[in-house]
Amino acid sequence: MGTGRLYTAVALGGFRRYATYRTATAAGVFTNTVFGLILAYIMTALWDEKPHLGGYDQAQALSYVWLSQALLMVVATMGGGFEDELLERIRTGDIAIDLYRPADLQLWWLAQDAGRALFHLLGRGVVPLAFGALCFDLALPADPLTWLAFLVAVALGVLVSFSLRYLVALSAFWLLDGAGTAQMAMIAGVFCSGMLLPLNVFPGVLGEVVRALPWSSLIQAPVDVLLGTADPLGTYAFQAAWAVGLLALGRLLQSVATRRVVVQGG
Repeated sequence: MGTGRLYTAVALGGFRRYATYRTATAAGVFTNTVFGLILAYIMTALWDEKPHLGGYDQAQALSYVWLSQALLMVVATMGGGFEDELLERIRTGDIAIDLYRPADLQLWWLAQDAGRALFHLLGRGVVPLAFGALCFDLALPADPLTWLAFLVAVALGVLVSFSLRYLVALSAFWLLDGAGTAQMAMIAGVFCSGMLLPLNVFPGVLGEVVRALPWSSLIQAPVDVLLGTADPLGTYAFQAAWAVGLLALGRLLQSVATRRVVVQGG
């Protein structure tokens, strides 16, 4: 099997794997919708008091809420993707088998995560956003090119998310347990991605810092592309720069860990 076909098969396997959990998917859609309603009414009250907060009008703020709920699982803001399995394989030593396989470890898990993200985009993203559009006055564009630009930003956000979670998983090579690192990454993801509140409303230096961190690529950046409040090309450059840097760091740590496993195995 060719390299491209191999990773395509891995991605399709990741998609099918998550597609089997239909009850969990339905429960997730319900949960995202309920939280979307709660956040939407909070945003409505907040924007009634402070119109144009963060540079958004109320329709844009409500759109932000439902788009963030649609993307929550796509970009794995709170974790819960491949990294849990990879952490366990490192902890038990089963990772040694993976490292000796004729497939790149990073690309293997990236392909699987891409399949997961695509399933969640279709399985858990469309329904909450459609519900929000039916119940609230959202500022969603009609131009299909704007939606295409948004999907490109989402794909780059998934890549940045994977890169961060891959580093979290690799930390288990040097730590007794990677659970603490995973929890810290989850907190950073919730706070710095714009999951609960647009990063544009964060004041002063704090706002500048969180918008410069890689987590802003996950939700804030794609949503701003769709709402027309950010330049797509500049957003892509920002996301791609973080993705390239983090992927390179992950490959470096993977190489160091591989040599360590080989030395210990020898």
